[in-house]
Amino acid sequence: MDNSLKNTLTISMKAAKLKCGFDPAKEAIENGTAAVVLVMADASPKTEKEIRFFADRKGVRVIKTGIPILEMQGAVGKKAAVLAVCDEGFAASILSKLGDPHVMEDSL
Repeated sequence: MDNSLKNTLTISMKAAKLKCGFDPAKEAIENGTAAVVLVMADASPKTEKEIRFFADRKGVRVIKTGIPILEMQGAVGKKAAVLAVCDEGFAASILSKLGDPHVMEDSL
């Protein structure tokens, strides 16, 4: 994970715009605050399937990252297979740093 991604994740966590773990992410999806959901590379297939189910119902994008859970833990300070980003600006920044081709530079 590059430092700019790690810094953005850390800032979003400190700003309380990052929900770590399945239940907090699901809650953010259901209450409409999740802008995007990130699934770690080594999340279980069951976890990924379930979070996609809830996200699809609410029209929230789910991105499978290439980042392992323990590496993400180093960035956000919590061990979690699923993260919900609850701010459009942070979401756009994180997605661009992950190399998501659907993020336009001018949306940042």
